[in-house]
Amino acid sequence: MIEQLTILAPGLLGGSVAKAAYATKAAKRIVIWSRRPETRRALRKQKFVTEVADTPEAAVLGASLVVIASPVTKIVPLIAQINAHLAKGCIVTDVGSVKESIVKKGSKLLKDAHFVGSHPMAGSEKTGWENGSSDLFKNRTCFITPIKSTNKEATKSVALFWKKLGANVVVCDPKKHDNTVAQISHLPQVIASTLCSALLRKDPKVLAYAGNGLKDTTRIAGSDSDLWREIIDLNQKEILKALHNYQKELAQFEKALKEKNFSQVTRILARGKFCRERFILR
Repeated sequence: MIEQLTILAPGLLGGSVAKAAYATKAAKRIVIWSRRPETRRALRKQKFVTEVADTPEAAVLGASLVVIASPVTKIVPLIAQINAHLAKGCIVTDVGSVKESIVKKGSKLLKDAHFVGSHPMAGSEKTGWENGSSDLFKNRTCFITPIKSTNKEATKSVALFWKKLGANVVVCDPKKHDNTVAQISHLPQVIASTLCSALLRKDPKVLAYAGNGLKDTTRIAGSDSDLWREIIDLNQKEILKALHNYQKELAQFEKALKEKNFSQVTRILARGKFCRERFILR
């Protein structure tokens, strides 16, 4: 059991970490800091919170494990802010969906503490700690992304923590992680958002007739646009590669349709069906 778990800037994921840690008894004490005073007031009333601190520096005092759940561009600045206040041997991790730049910079900043990058593949289009769930990480993949300089015992501890919360841990290189999530997470977000944007250029009134197909396909288009802008910024290179690959597939479909090559159209549709049934719905 972790003596003190500190969560900084809890949104949906950070709130879920706190609720899951409380439900699974993963930590004796759960200390939280949030930037907004009104959020700190609301969190003080929650049974899953032991203490709410007014500053990040105060929140990490005595912490065994610190989870930074802020937007991706705020993770490294928060590591720099708390560095001098961390106990020797303290482990710091995060929940950011981009890893290479964060892991490299975060690891260099810490002196007596250890940084281990994490990314739980969990969440929804909703935001805010109040929408968090103690079950959010159950049977979900959580990437752990150590580099050569990462302390091995710290890596093991972070892996055990996520397993305790119910996640299926996958350890991989930060660069490989960023390439992977560009394809399976960031590209779908871009496609859903641009599809809705394109539909809006037509007569918006027809959208009232949409069935579950469009609603299911575009669910994640309801995600926070500012948060996603930051993610796309940090993982621009890998997302561009994923977009290029997707555009080739779309171009093949367009060409087949123009030429009335319906056997090719069917092959592409069947390949999509196979992918979803064999790999996505497994």
